[in-house]
Amino acid sequence: MEKSIKLMKVWKEYIPGNPVLKGISLEVKRGEFVSIRGRSGAGKSTLLAIIGLLEKPSSGTVIIFGKDASNISDEEASSIRLRKIGFIFQSFNLIESLNVLENVELPMALAGIDSKTRRRRAMELLAKFNMDRLAWRMPWQLSVGERQRVAVVRALANNPELILADEPTSSLDEENSEIVLDLLQQINKDKLTTIVLTSTNLEERLPTHRDYLLRNGRLIRIK
Repeated sequence: MEKSIKLMKVWKEYIPGNPVLKGISLEVKRGEFVSIRGRSGAGKSTLLAIIGLLEKPSSGTVIIFGKDASNISDEEASSIRLRKIGFIFQSFNLIESLNVLENVELPMALAGIDSKTRRRRAMELLAKFNMDRLAWRMPWQLSVGERQRVAVVRALANNPELILADEPTSSLDEENSEIVLDLLQQINKDKLTTIVLTSTNLEERLPTHRDYLLRNGRLIRIK
């Protein structure tokens, strides 16, 4: 099966002699749903940033969609992030001055998709996940759970091959966590979208194919 991600002996340090990641190796095939658990400060966000071409490793090899990241220009990396990767952040990152529909449209606008097409696709996405009733609301009018669900739908706007979800349930109660995880599982099954999700909850039940623990800079498979 085609690999979406391949990391080989990836190290990352911000302070010389104090590495955050220590020789991480990981392969994620297309359509897999993988979790990386670990306590706050373990380096999970750093690892996702490297996978998402937002940061470069100090050493090691990163292959994304069959391309060696070290040979990808900044312009190409930006294009890959916009068109092939959907990001979900624990802080939602919704634009407060835009309504829900406009927030979902935003990645398509950045990709140069015409207004009529992006409006239609945004409404279709919201309707698919029974959220079209929220289309005209502003972010401040949403509950915390609704804000995160909008963030998940927005991540799908450009039909990405890979979704990187950085602690998407950390600010949610148990009920809303289950809703968001069910939504991600549906996306993974329906579209064979590859998902890498991080969590600080070492006990949380996740609908994943494989689980890893990031501890002391090293990745340990736990499922």
